[in-house]
Amino acid sequence: MSQSTTNILIDVPLIPDALDRLNQIPNLKISVTNPPEERLRPLPPALLQSQHILFCMFPPENHQDLDSLKFIQINSSGFTQLTPLKLGSDRNDIQAANALGVFDVPIAEWCVAMMINMARNMKGLIENQQNAHWDRSARFQHEIRGATVGIWGYGGIGRETARLCKALGLRVHVITRTGVRTRNNIYRVENTGDPDGTLPDKVFTLEDKETFLEGLDFLILAMPLNPNTEGIVGENELQSLPDHAIILNPARGPLIQEQPLIRALRENWIAGAALDTHYAYPLPPEHPLWSMDNVMLTPHISGSSQSQHFGQRTWDIFIENVNRFSDSKPLLNQLTHQQLIELNKLTD
Repeated sequence: MSQSTTNILIDVPLIPDALDRLNQIPNLKISVTNPPEERLRPLPPALLQSQHILFCMFPPENHQDLDSLKFIQINSSGFTQLTPLKLGSDRNDIQAANALGVFDVPIAEWCVAMMINMARNMKGLIENQQNAHWDRSARFQHEIRGATVGIWGYGGIGRETARLCKALGLRVHVITRTGVRTRNNIYRVENTGDPDGTLPDKVFTLEDKETFLEGLDFLILAMPLNPNTEGIVGENELQSLPDHAIILNPARGPLIQEQPLIRALRENWIAGAALDTHYAYPLPPEHPLWSMDNVMLTPHISGSSQSQHFGQRTWDIFIENVNRFSDSKPLLNQLTHQQLIELNKLTD
């Protein structure tokens, strides 16, 4: 970009110190919606005109009034809300970036917490406490050090989970479609993750799926949900796991086929499951998963989007990208032309 003024419209909750940092970048004119809201709605056309950059959760319903838009930053990892803009086809000149990476730390911590909770049978310990029952059985004294954790998918969440697991003395096995590669221009919290892809003890491809599953104590799903991954864990995969294995799903509920999972837990094909993502929101109270002793359910909070860190991290991405945009450099988390074209197919 030249030294002419870049107009920015912000439609996300403000963080004063982050806004101060943004104001230190030269040649910006910053506008803020009144009030910023993370919901789909029309915005005043006069506010949208002549804006070069938009920072939002949802583009406005009257996005056609964004007559000068060059870059849109959304503060979510998923980006289906960009579908109406037809980026990559009708509007080839607009760059887009998402908030990939802001959830890596809390979800990785959730995974470690669930592994320890399941291994120690914390549900049983809490029940004993509530009933004033003293029980020092060996089933409450397992440790996870030395166990083998399998991570299915190796993006940011998988890499930060691997880092924590290695620090705790676990063996890390990874399965991906294309192997493990260096990860560039993707946001990550400083000193987290595995950008060079050096942490796994073993890397498997889908052709070796059965061997991968047979050797696990824990299986963590860390892949996106799409037509290729929906139902990717079914009866065959669940039966391939050892009967002492525990499956963790902080990704998307439908990655695991619902009825085979229920059967696997009832018939002890596997030892248990920790599930943060589900088949309905909220999960109906009559759903059998609620009452299973070998299941831990959390209400889709592993990403901790209401924590004090979430907003700060999304603003960190945005400020970095404003600098990069001004210098005509590649953006952090920039959505590729192919990703945008595939997005458009959802409504074609």
